[in-house]
Amino acid sequence: MALADAELERYARHIVLKEVGGAGQARFKSATVVIVGAGGIGSPAIQYLAAAGIGRLILIDDDRVEPSNLQRQTIFTSDDTGRSKVDAAAEAAHRLNPHVVVEARSVRIDRANAAAMIAGADVVLDGCDNFATRFAVADAALVARIPLISAAVGQFEGQLGVYRGWEPNLPCYRCFVGDAPDAAETSCAEDGILGPVSGVIGGLAALEVLRAVYPFGTDPAGKLFLTDLLSLRFRTIRLPKDPGCRSCREH
Repeated sequence: MALADAELERYARHIVLKEVGGAGQARFKSATVVIVGAGGIGSPAIQYLAAAGIGRLILIDDDRVEPSNLQRQTIFTSDDTGRSKVDAAAEAAHRLNPHVVVEARSVRIDRANAAAMIAGADVVLDGCDNFATRFAVADAALVARIPLISAAVGQFEGQLGVYRGWEPNLPCYRCFVGDAPDAAETSCAEDGILGPVSGVIGGLAALEVLRAVYPFGTDPAGKLFLTDLLSLRFRTIRLPKDPGCRSCREH
């Protein structure tokens, strides 16, 4: 896909990278990325992916902007309070980069509609805040063979994984968490979250979306990135495929 003169100037710092170049930037422009959740993780990811020139962004979230979101969800302003998150985020992304097509879907994604919601995507980024949605998105991405970037944050901690479970030696999301996670679900309202933690993980999630669209560097699939920003510790652990995983076996 050809880049206009204005785009060549806008993306010059990408194009000069030998790992990206004109071919990579053209691939970004032709890509469709679905972002599930326009909250703490989705907010910076949307901004970076729009700025990077991803051609089509599909934003899925049924929430509205609340004042308590503004401490970490930097795509919104006080004037957005009460608005649909995806509508406000789509407008902000388009202001950031008018070359990007942004589609807002103010719906709750579930097992019944997940396949339709992600159809045609090159990559899915899941930054939602509950396991029911995560499972629905992960299962649909596995069936459709769409790379899944899954990210989560809490208090001072974050985690990030890239899943392509249809490949023989790589895990799916259920290889990691199983069918019924032991950890009780809690919310940021209950536990708290330091704002920049969302920015760190959301930015890294955007990086992995770009890498999935146009591979560069080391493939992160099969590994889990963990960070504890209270202690400023970062580590990566190997995430093996579970030979007993029902989802991998079926798909």
